[in-house]
Parts: sequence; structure tokens; C-alpha cells
Amino acid sequence: MTTSWSTAQFWLAAGEIIVINILLSADNAVVMALACRHLDREQRTVAMVYGVVGTVVLLVGLSALAGQLLALPYLKLVGAALLAWIGIRLVVEEDRAADEDAAHIAARLGSAVRTVIVADVAMSFDNVLGVAAVANGNVLLLTVGLGVSIPAVAFGARPLIRLMNRLWWLPIAGGGLLGYVAGDLARRDPALMPWVLARLPTLHRLLPFVGMAVVLTIGAWRLHRHRDRRGDATRSVRRHFRAVNASGDSEAAPRPREPS
Repeated sequence: MTTSWSTAQFWLAAGEIIVINILLSADNAVVMALACRHLDREQRTVAMVYGVVGTVVLLVGLSALAGQLLALPYLKLVGAALLAWIGIRLVVEEDRAADEDAAHIAARLGSAVRTVIVADVAMSFDNVLGVAAVANGNVLLLTVGLGVSIPAVAFGARPLIRLMNRLWWLPIAGGGLLGYVAGDLARRDPALMPWVLARLPTLHRLLPFVGMAVVLTIGAWRLHRHRDRRGDATRSVRRHFRAVNASGDSEAAPRPREPS
């Protein structure tokens, strides 16, 4: 592969990388929308810019070492576990965001950036194979192709954010999608796939749906616990105010006259 950016072959290969990564990255747009939906417009732009830059840097490195890294056992299992945890967090975060105030803005922005980077990289293991095959170790070509395609995916996340802010069930469905992708990623790990295919072929086919069910079940349980705690705190505050009001009323009430 030529390293010169001025040749037609270079730009044809860059176009292939862009198309491959965009076609394989629809779920990346979903995770970007999920992670950034509670930020205001300015913070959303900052989170996406930092998330995209971090993702491009990490994916260029992964793609350059794709052959060695993706053959490592348990790597995809680690990625699947990260995706499942992110999916659970994002399901619960839908309810928690309403409780946050301005003091949590910086933490929420940093969390969104980390979520975008970690989830995008974990979900892009398979994209890396296709991209690395086209780039053939050319780092400049990888940088150009991924540097164009990943921002294009981020741009596609913006209309998803608007939809998620209108439809309460869409972020939960997005968390379920991350669980599905996590199960699909886990079943293709080189350490797990031969064992499961030999002993539990049905589980191999159902593992993506198992991942979806696990994320939604644990997410619903944590969401229920969070709402219970929030309800207990609200009831405690109400009891406190009732007690204060009752105390104030008793002090303000006229005392009966003592008999002369």
C-alpha cells in the first residue's frame, strides 16, 4: 500500500475505510446519543468532540495492531462486559438525570466522554478487522479514513438525541441494544466460541438475546431501587416539614388563660 496521500489509490482506500466504518457503526451512533442526551447543546458538542478524538486515536492504534490484538483470548469478553455495564448504567441514568443539579455538570460531561470512547472502541472490534484489511498497516490512511467516518457517525447521533429526549422508552431500548451487541461480541471471542459451539450450540445462537435480557433486567432492578430510595428521601423530607409546620403552629396558637 502506498503511503502517499496524493495518489488516487490512497483516496480510494480511504473511501473504502469511510464506507466500511459508517456501515458498521450504526450502534455507535446509538451509544453516543445515549451518553450525551442529558447534556445541554454546548456540553454535547464538547463531549462528542473529545469522544470522537479519543475514539479515533485508540482505533488507529487498534487497527494498526489488529491481527495480534483481536486474536488474543478473552479480549472480546472484556469488551462485552464493558458494553453490558455501560448499557445498565445508561438505563438507570435516564431516571437519575432528573435528580442532578449544576454541581454535577462537570462530572456528567466527563462521564459522557469516557462512555463514548470506551463503548465506541469496544463496539468497533469487528470494524477494526475490515478497516485494517484495507489499510494494510498504513497509519496515515487509517487516520484519514477513521477521522472522517467517526465524526460522520457522531453527526448522525444528533437526531437520535432529539428522539430520545421525546420518547421515554427509546433510551431503555438503546440499553437493550448494547446488551445485544455485548452478547454477540462475547460469543465470538476465540476463547469462548469453540467451547460453546461444541457443548451449547443453542446458547451460542441465543447469547445476544441473553445479553439484552441481562442488561434490561439488571437495569430495571437498579432503576427500581433508585426510585425506592428517592421515594424514601422524599417522604422523609415531607415528614420533616410537617413536623416543623406543626411545631410552628403550636407555638403560634394562643395559650389558654389561667383561672384567677
